[in-house]
Amino acid sequence: MELVKERTWQRPVMLLVLMSVAMPVAFSAWSALLNNFVVERAAFTGVEIGILQSLREVPGFLAFTTVFVLLILKEQTFAVLALALLGLGVAITGFFPFEYGLYFSTVLMSVGFHYFEAVKLSLALQWLSKGEAPQVLGKLISVAAITSLVVYAVLWLLLEIFAIDYIWIFALAGSLCFALALFMWLGFPHFEPATKQHSHLVLRKRYWLYYGLTFFSGARRQIFMVFAAFLMVEKFGYSAAQVTLLFLINYAFNWLFAERIGALIGRIGERTALSLEYVGLIIVFTAYAFVTNPYIAAGLYVIDHMFFALAIAISTYFQKIADQADMASSAGVSFTINHIAAVVVPAALGLVWIHSHSVVFLIGTGFAVCSLVLAQNVPRQPAPGNEVIWGSIFPPEDINRDHAQTRSAR
Repeated sequence: MELVKERTWQRPVMLLVLMSVAMPVAFSAWSALLNNFVVERAAFTGVEIGILQSLREVPGFLAFTTVFVLLILKEQTFAVLALALLGLGVAITGFFPFEYGLYFSTVLMSVGFHYFEAVKLSLALQWLSKGEAPQVLGKLISVAAITSLVVYAVLWLLLEIFAIDYIWIFALAGSLCFALALFMWLGFPHFEPATKQHSHLVLRKRYWLYYGLTFFSGARRQIFMVFAAFLMVEKFGYSAAQVTLLFLINYAFNWLFAERIGALIGRIGERTALSLEYVGLIIVFTAYAFVTNPYIAAGLYVIDHMFFALAIAISTYFQKIADQADMASSAGVSFTINHIAAVVVPAALGLVWIHSHSVVFLIGTGFAVCSLVLAQNVPRQPAPGNEVIWGSIFPPEDINRDHAQTRSAR
């Protein structure tokens, strides 16, 4: 009977699902409360919030070091430990309501968050087949979304009905995440990957389009995550409860549609999916630049968030073109590439923000245009040897060498 129970829930996909629950318990609470907390308790302006968000992205920039940590820890173990560190960083946030204290707690939280996200993506791409990956990745987004819905509903009750102080809300959310990480540590066996992963940094010329898409995705997303939410508070005066309600709407859409979007990507292909995302983002960022109505701004915020699920196509494109043994190393490298611009963009645009909100969002439009151009180079049927439509910059023997290295690693 015990063996049947293990086969029922102690499976890799169930572990991914539980991870997709634990992360937003902490991170969604932190994201929803941060802007109001730093404005109300620490008197942050656009300069300080820009610095804080840049510091938050430094661990993402250093995610390439994942491959060195994996010389000591197994990927699954590392993911659980990173999740616990995320919970700890969120739990202590409320106890540091001043500039440098918030910088410290943010970096601590961010180290856990970024290493966890990098390793979780690697594990998912190893554990899932190419056929099931788009829909299952969409399902994981749906799971995270419904968890966030519950978190935001509880936040609204704690803020509006019970008037609980920020300190205790941060502590509760972080502690729950930490407890779930402990359960994953004790409750699941270690799952061995089908292919032994490379234990060195992997940068391949034939992945250049994936690297380019990842770079502009990171630059563009920072503008949304940092300044779109900050616009709601600073320009339109949204309260913490109102921002939480806005997040509730966002995640309701993700819960309802993310898995379907994943399945859609499997049908229409990565090129079409990415093109739809980037055309939509060009329109949304341009509208952000000139919005003056708080309700229209809120609508743009919801629409912008809806496009996030389409970004699954970048990961599934890479899964189709990559060597299987590259997943662990490439996950860290891609997070570093994603955060090269992310480290610079918030602080730099925080200075621009003081003079013009519009210019910040128009720069986001420019990033979306660059992404759209790159997306047109994704083949209809991506595969090793068919990574791009034009601009192939590697000889065919490179592919054969990659596969030979993988066979020897096995």
